[in-house]
Amino acid sequence: MSYVFPPAPRVSVPVVGSDDLFPVRRVYCVGRNYADHAAEMGADSREPPFFFSKPADALVPGGGEVSYPPATDNLQHEVELVIALGRGGANVLPEQALAWVYGYAVGLDLTRRDLQQRAKDKGHPWDMGKGFDQSAPIGAIHPVAVAGHPARGPIWLKVNGELRQNGDLDQMSWKVAEVIAKLSTYVALAPGDLIFTGTPAGVSTVTRGDVLEAGAVGVGELTVRLV
Repeated sequence: MSYVFPPAPRVSVPVVGSDDLFPVRRVYCVGRNYADHAAEMGADSREPPFFFSKPADALVPGGGEVSYPPATDNLQHEVELVIALGRGGANVLPEQALAWVYGYAVGLDLTRRDLQQRAKDKGHPWDMGKGFDQSAPIGAIHPVAVAGHPARGPIWLKVNGELRQNGDLDQMSWKVAEVIAKLSTYVALAPGDLIFTGTPAGVSTVTRGDVLEAGAVGVGELTVRLV
């Protein structure tokens, strides 16, 4: 038995302090998980967590040059803490969930906001607003043994040197353990899953040539240039 064409290469993310690679299975994202961002999007401050997905090959490990996507006039940035799971299963209890975490990274949830909004207005799925090519730049993963479990401290993003997002991890409406536990009631999680945990306020439009610098306490920084 053979493949009808060569399978796509496995997507992986570097691990800080080693030559190891973190093999990615699925990429999940939490919507509106900071009260101030929920407010700027016109939503309630602490609604129950909801989730969407990006394809694994939307990841851009290490950042660098990212192609400005087609079919949009309003590309926006969202800096996020990313959970990398080393264990999996279903219906995990919140008090057990942190034991599932392999490490953390900083990531960008790039969003075609105009496509997303038009889809919302019509009651349509908004996958194409979120899950497009190169929509998820991500920094190296910091294992828990190195980073611990970041729960408070700065999370930020600059565009061309100007600070646009400036939040704190303790502003997350739903904390890491709660996010993992809730998501595991919908799908069976597995080692290799990534979870983008939401963004603080200050999302704004970016364009070709812009340089985005992002960071979060304990998990380093990430730089992207839109080309």
